[in-house]
Amino acid sequence: MTSYLSDLLIPDTALSVAGLTTYIQALLEQDTELRQVWVTGEVSSATQYRSGLFFTLQDPDEKAAISCVVWNSQIDRLTNLPTQGEQFIILGRVNVHPQRGQYQLVVWQVLPAGEGLRALRYRQLRHRLEAEGLFDASHKQALPTHPRVVAVVTSPQAAAWGDIQRTLRRRYPGLHVLFSPALVQGDQAPDSIARAIHRVILDGRADVLILSRGGGATEDMACFNDERVVRAIAECPIPIIAGIGHQRDESLADLVADCCAHTPTAAAEQAVPQLADLYAEHRERAVALQEALQYRLEVNRDRLQRVQTRLQQLKLDRKLAHEVQMLGWMRQRLIQRNGDQLQQATQHTQLLQQKLNTLDPQAVLKRGYAVVRSAKGDIVRSTDTLGLGQDLLIQLAAGQATVTVKEILEASS
Repeated sequence: MTSYLSDLLIPDTALSVAGLTTYIQALLEQDTELRQVWVTGEVSSATQYRSGLFFTLQDPDEKAAISCVVWNSQIDRLTNLPTQGEQFIILGRVNVHPQRGQYQLVVWQVLPAGEGLRALRYRQLRHRLEAEGLFDASHKQALPTHPRVVAVVTSPQAAAWGDIQRTLRRRYPGLHVLFSPALVQGDQAPDSIARAIHRVILDGRADVLILSRGGGATEDMACFNDERVVRAIAECPIPIIAGIGHQRDESLADLVADCCAHTPTAAAEQAVPQLADLYAEHRERAVALQEALQYRLEVNRDRLQRVQTRLQQLKLDRKLAHEVQMLGWMRQRLIQRNGDQLQQATQHTQLLQQKLNTLDPQAVLKRGYAVVRSAKGDIVRSTDTLGLGQDLLIQLAAGQATVTVKEILEASS
């Protein structure tokens, strides 16, 4: 052992514990990556002290852990308080505690991880879009009563597409269905859905659009809470029915759509009426109209019968005298009305003739005026457009003359 120590090269100066700790502290606290770092993990313990909340954040497999502290001045600003057994995403900076020779994470913010983070983002986006008025009832468009073309945006492999086709064929045979395929699950789904809606808008034929997919896990429905999809729906000039197969939570697509149904089948039923019901309503209206006509016919038949009975009770000479008197009265009214109409028509014709004479250009020319035109035939209204030596055409009441500009005089004030 003595010989081994004698072989070691011992430096003239060795670091003290404080010096080593100061060196490590400088390395960690001056590292730009560690001045603001996001860390995810599970809270294994949490204790409140006078200075702040101290807790330990560890990996779920418990193979690594880090001490954390939230000073009292920062606790009220946290979105969530660290709770034992819960997973969180922590924002903070790495700090070295020289007295204990340990490093810790000074925490600025605590956000829920996993489902909690998704719910937080959902609430924040919903509040922001709601503040913009995207979910207001005043922005909702009315669905057409009898659409001729229905567009469908969904995945061609989804069961929803088959359900919608069967429902539309059953309810409204002969309807034209325009299919715009899109991904309805995964990271690429929001852009795919927005592009599919835009294709329908550019096509210009659809009267109503169904945005749909079948049921699925909560994470599978995330694309319908994406801001890109919500704004594509809000900006679409075509009424949109959201038929997303879930009933547990409303998606943002449900809130912004003009109409919302909880299944693809229900969405198709909202889009078109039941043709058989329309036929039944038409038959009911026809029967009601026929009954009304039959009633009026019977009423008029009874009235006619009463009049005939009264006429039969009158003497023939009185009836003839009454008819002659009525004919004479009607003849006088006809003559008077025709005379009034003839007088009004004559006055109107004279008025129109006077207006026509006033507007006649030839009449203006006969009063000594002339029309000056350029060689191109344009009417000359100002000397500003004339030049010396320019040929002009003078139109008089009788005939025309060609002249050349020799001098241009200033307009008199």
